[in-house]
Amino acid sequence: MPGPSTQSAPAPAPTRQAAAASPLLPLAVILLAVFVVPMSISGTAVALPGIGADTHAGQAPLQWVVNAFNVAFACFTLVWGSIADIVGRARAFTAGAAVYAVASLASALAPGTLLLDAARALAGIGGAAIFSCGSAILSTVYEGPRRAKAFALFGTVAGLGVAIGPSLSGALLQAVSWRWVFALHAVALAVVLLAVPVIARAVPATPRTAATIDVPGSAVFVTAMVLLTTAIVQGSQWGWGSPGVLGLFAGALAALLLFAAVEKRRAHPFLDLSLLRDRRFVALCLVPVAGSFGFVTLLTYLPSYLTTVTGRGTGAAGLLMLLLTAPMLVFPLLAAKLVNRGVPALAVIHVSLGALVVGDAALTLFGPDVSVAVVAVPMIVTGAGMALAAGLVDGQALELVDPAKAGMAAGFLNTLRLGSEAVAVALYGSVFTTLTASRSDDSAFHLMLWGLAAVCLALGLLISALLTRRTTTP
Repeated sequence: MPGPSTQSAPAPAPTRQAAAASPLLPLAVILLAVFVVPMSISGTAVALPGIGADTHAGQAPLQWVVNAFNVAFACFTLVWGSIADIVGRARAFTAGAAVYAVASLASALAPGTLLLDAARALAGIGGAAIFSCGSAILSTVYEGPRRAKAFALFGTVAGLGVAIGPSLSGALLQAVSWRWVFALHAVALAVVLLAVPVIARAVPATPRTAATIDVPGSAVFVTAMVLLTTAIVQGSQWGWGSPGVLGLFAGALAALLLFAAVEKRRAHPFLDLSLLRDRRFVALCLVPVAGSFGFVTLLTYLPSYLTTVTGRGTGAAGLLMLLLTAPMLVFPLLAAKLVNRGVPALAVIHVSLGALVVGDAALTLFGPDVSVAVVAVPMIVTGAGMALAAGLVDGQALELVDPAKAGMAAGFLNTLRLGSEAVAVALYGSVFTTLTASRSDDSAFHLMLWGLAAVCLALGLLISALLTRRTTTP
């Protein structure tokens, strides 16, 4: 297919020597921005009751305070990655951080939910740039053991943001108001923007090429993702078989087919489909999908099980959830150390997939009267399954890609990551609601755990098969 290879003189790949003099400063700046994004995702949900009480909003517009961010994030992750490869990763990262800062300030000042929803969608667009361009910058600036440690910290900080988000938002709600949840994000991103020159000096300049931003491809792709993610978000509310949801899915499929047709005709495509011919790259991009089903769903729904079925208070449930999230603070760095000491990265990734399967299955030990000692190990194992691959899989996937396409590749990986989280959480909620119509919450929860373990096992087998087959060269 026509693509960047048609250029008469391919641009030289960026080098990673610029960060040698001060390797920690650009990493610290990127990690601060990365910390804010997942903290916003997990923390905003806690602020919804306060927002509703203050703005007198109904349930639907209130829920879109969360959904607008998630949908925009999923839709624009790949867009930013592709743009970064053309205009420069530091410049694209800066633009995303600026968008996020302005959107967070607008969220803090919003007089009603309509403007708040719009501001959260804008923040999602900025957050997509931070994740895509941030990981692409790390793959460009660092190499060897430094690179492995940088991506391990990337995964650790993202997990820390998810874990701290609800507690920090709850504290701000009690101390001041929900508006300070978003104001804090704006302040953090203002600090990031002040330190942007540090990143600009560390990142090699993107070589000038004849490539231009693929506006038609980007527009069609965003349309497809908006339709798809909206269908997933609304599926549990409207019904998966409702005309509205089926129409959204049909529109998304048509837009994706149109996207494939458009990209085949572009000299400089928005997504170089040759990336998908590398089986190892595709396999590594599927690893976060397993994490979405095996870990993110539990992160979302286990707290309600702990309060409604086991009778624990919200405080006790929150403390117990630390057993699931605490591994995110330890295991990404442990994985990096193991790899730096000679343990094959793919072996660590296979262990992570196995831990998700074993952990989800063992969590069926949960019951109304089960002690913490019985479920502590399964919870830690499940968290370790997510944490061992966090960051590591990003670094391994981007190593397989031409550095000139690192932004595009990072965007594709994070699109699968965010998109699969939306799918996993929505499917879990819909199926669980159906099961509880004919059985107890405890029984339905156990069936869902077996289902999650089965999905992780199937994905693990598929990933293993793709990793062991010889890659097809274009």
